[in-house]
Amino acid sequence: MTLLILLLVVALLLLAPVVLHPSLTLRRAGRVFAFLAIVVVPAAAGFAGLEEHVERTKTVAFCTSCHVMQRYGKSLHIDDVEHLAAQHWQYNRVPQETACFACHTNYTLYGDYKAKLRGLRHVWVQYAGTIPSKIELYSPYNNRECLHCHAGARSFLESVTHKGEMAAIQANTKSCLTKGCHGTVHDVAQVDALALWPKEEKR
Repeated sequence: MTLLILLLVVALLLLAPVVLHPSLTLRRAGRVFAFLAIVVVPAAAGFAGLEEHVERTKTVAFCTSCHVMQRYGKSLHIDDVEHLAAQHWQYNRVPQETACFACHTNYTLYGDYKAKLRGLRHVWVQYAGTIPSKIELYSPYNNRECLHCHAGARSFLESVTHKGEMAAIQANTKSCLTKGCHGTVHDVAQVDALALWPKEEKR
């Protein structure tokens, strides 16, 4: 944010002489100065602002600012280790501030960009479209996203359940999110009736 403010201040300071003394642009040096003042510095400020806002959209606070997502945010507090999202959030298995993005971005070359483009669609639906009654993923959850963090972890490799299914898990032919494995992710239907952690979070 500091860089953005600095660039905006510099842009205004550079623009002032061009506006107050347009005759500056009659000389070559003046035209170069005007180009910097009108194009280069404002463009840099725009990119800095875009980067700032893209980073902000990765936060749980941003994701849950939409009414339809608030129950998903609340489900991170369910006091039951069988609830996958809550377990990951409460035990810092994902960064708490950016938990939604950490689990729902695709860990591929352009995964972050695809996630942000889908996010633009969500903003459009929030303000100008029809919010669906049931929130669903665009495609089945890929084990690749789980393995991005868990592959090579001792607790994962030594799990008796994982050992018996390792080839299928790695090939994504058996989903991590199947019943009997990690079937409960965001229990939004029951979240109001369940105990939450920390205790003061319950409303």
